[in-house]
Amino acid sequence: MVGKYKVITLCGSTRFKDAFIETQKRLTLEGNIVISVGLFGHSGDEEVWTQGTKEMLDDMHRAKIDMADEICVINPGGYIGSSTRSEIEYAITSGKNVKYLEEPERGKTHGTEH
Repeated sequence: MVGKYKVITLCGSTRFKDAFIETQKRLTLEGNIVISVGLFGHSGDEEVWTQGTKEMLDDMHRAKIDMADEICVINPGGYIGSSTRSEIEYAITSGKNVKYLEEPERGKTHGTEH
């Protein structure tokens, strides 16, 4: 918490850019401080794929999770790829609450995230 505001970090595949933006807006209007991704590599931000940048962004995202009270997983259609699964595991081991845009089916994920 920062003052009276819960801090929430958004996690999920950057292919869901519109869902990230919509969720960020909704959570902000509900009175939360929202931390999102800085670039959408799967939605056209090609800079993500330059040497060393993806690794830096992944490390930075773990720091964003550290700053949060909880994470919100952006998972339209139940999709949770390998990078997002890793972020969820990191959040859980860090003692963070995990919420989902769409509640996933137990033990089931769809697809693989690059």
